[in-house]
Amino acid sequence: MRVAHPPPLPLRARRALLVAGAVAGLVGLGACAQGDGPGNGSGDGAPREGGLFPAGWPYAEDAEPVTGSQAAVSSTDAYASQAGLDVMRAGGNAVDAAIAVSFALAVVNPEAGNIGGGGFLVLREADGATAALDYRETAPAAATRDMFLDENGQLTDKSVVGHLAAGVPGAVMGLWEAHQRFGTLPWEALVEPAIELARGFEVVERQARSFRWGAESFGLFPAAAATFLPGGAPATEGDLFQQPDLAATLVRIRDLGPAGFYEGETADLIVAEMERGGGIITHQDLASYRAAWREPVVFDYRDYTLISMPPSSSGGATMAEMANILEAYDLGASGWNTPETVHLLAEAWKRAYADRNHYMADPDFVEVPIAELISEAYAARRRETISMDAATPSTEVGPGLEPVDRGSNTTHFSIVDPMGNAVAVTTTINSWYGNKVVVEGAGFFLNNEMDDFAAKPGTPNQFGLVQGEANAVAPGKRMLSAMTPTVVLDPAGDLFMVTGTPGGSTIITTTFQTIMNVVDHGMNVLQAVHAPRVHHQHLPDQIYFEPGALSAATVAALEALGHTTVERTEMSGDVQAIVVLPDGTLTTWSDPRRGGTAMAY
Repeated sequence: MRVAHPPPLPLRARRALLVAGAVAGLVGLGACAQGDGPGNGSGDGAPREGGLFPAGWPYAEDAEPVTGSQAAVSSTDAYASQAGLDVMRAGGNAVDAAIAVSFALAVVNPEAGNIGGGGFLVLREADGATAALDYRETAPAAATRDMFLDENGQLTDKSVVGHLAAGVPGAVMGLWEAHQRFGTLPWEALVEPAIELARGFEVVERQARSFRWGAESFGLFPAAAATFLPGGAPATEGDLFQQPDLAATLVRIRDLGPAGFYEGETADLIVAEMERGGGIITHQDLASYRAAWREPVVFDYRDYTLISMPPSSSGGATMAEMANILEAYDLGASGWNTPETVHLLAEAWKRAYADRNHYMADPDFVEVPIAELISEAYAARRRETISMDAATPSTEVGPGLEPVDRGSNTTHFSIVDPMGNAVAVTTTINSWYGNKVVVEGAGFFLNNEMDDFAAKPGTPNQFGLVQGEANAVAPGKRMLSAMTPTVVLDPAGDLFMVTGTPGGSTIITTTFQTIMNVVDHGMNVLQAVHAPRVHHQHLPDQIYFEPGALSAATVAALEALGHTTVERTEMSGDVQAIVVLPDGTLTTWSDPRRGGTAMAY
């Protein structure tokens, strides 16, 4: 496995973190970063024997994670991870670091990190208090239930590409709300590193690869081409990449807080972009956006406590249902990714996703029966329909509760600070580079989250999810998400793990597998992140697996049980995880599938 050393932050970006002189002499000292060399721990304190992963699997099983004794941050980009680590070295807490990482990702990870989209934050404080912040996008006031259908009632691509696909962005308001409630360092200091990065950063291989992949879509809209095709071609490794319009937008956010985005010049630029391209976001939509504090979904799995995101994310409740179903089976004894284990995962997942797709939606618009869905009694009823001898066809797996009277590309990062606070954040603009529209004069991509609604209930969206009426488009409504930022406590109630991933409909199963790899199969954090992944989402009725993830014998055994298996052409997810060892050592790793960086000190 080749792991590149993280690139150094530009000098001016590092200077930006000198908050009132507190950082002088501290920034970057003593940190261990992914690629810096071996750590000194594994998930259970003992190294595993080799040979667990399939032959030829590209990610190592026997390498060591990054370790530290004070703080850790794992994100999909080295610049962003460094910004978060530096904030904590300056005395900031995990929420301060999360704000700095988020804004940095908006600059150096524009395919997913964003200010033009939204996200979810799960916090577990060192004293045990928890919080969940929903800053998911909302549908504009002019949105209608059938806005993405043609005259024949068929779906168009307008929920995926172009101005109409954008929901009202929530990222800036969400980060502001998090800072107002939990932040300790000045807001200005947390935005400043992103401003310096926007003024120019050196492109590394990960970014150059992303720009190459996005080059064709950049040409769809003039402002995207002007920013991301400098000189008519995407930036390459080693280039200095500058985003002056984005830097100016971030300066307004630094100086004015959310008013620098939802009002004034930036709002004017967004509305002008909407008018230019036939979008429907208005000044009133922007001015009325609010983030929502919610109660986390909390449930147990094998004496561990999981704290995850509630609706408008489906992640926590869906993962709770699948965990409750699977808890009755000894997955450790049945073996990692054996036919028996994969069969059980698929059967639990198809039932959990059937419920997710039918019942879950924005809780401010729809009654969501969360208590029933995450109850052990309900899981027991769902479990009774699982056979060890044959797959249950998805056509025979529907929602399991009585009808409810309803009345009328993504990125994740994980942080633990020196005080023991833990933050898991998943944020998105949905597709790779969102709706492909850059706001002219403001320098950022808009999301295409409107596709996460059931634009035509019962018809698959771009991720193949077949969702129901509960998630239909409505003005002001938050579209359902699969994002699953999660904090895990050990049986004693102490912090054990922080994790999450992007990946569309695969987010929930990837997050669960990463936790299961540690809890059931004794993997360390690196092994849990590197391990091959499988997925089932009810419809289509298929077990997906990463290239080379399952042996031919395992595939044959699963198909003999009646499963349909599909080998994907690409890897799945981008997990960012931290695991705390019994002696308090922080171990962390960033998924090599997209080339991120974990750091600790």
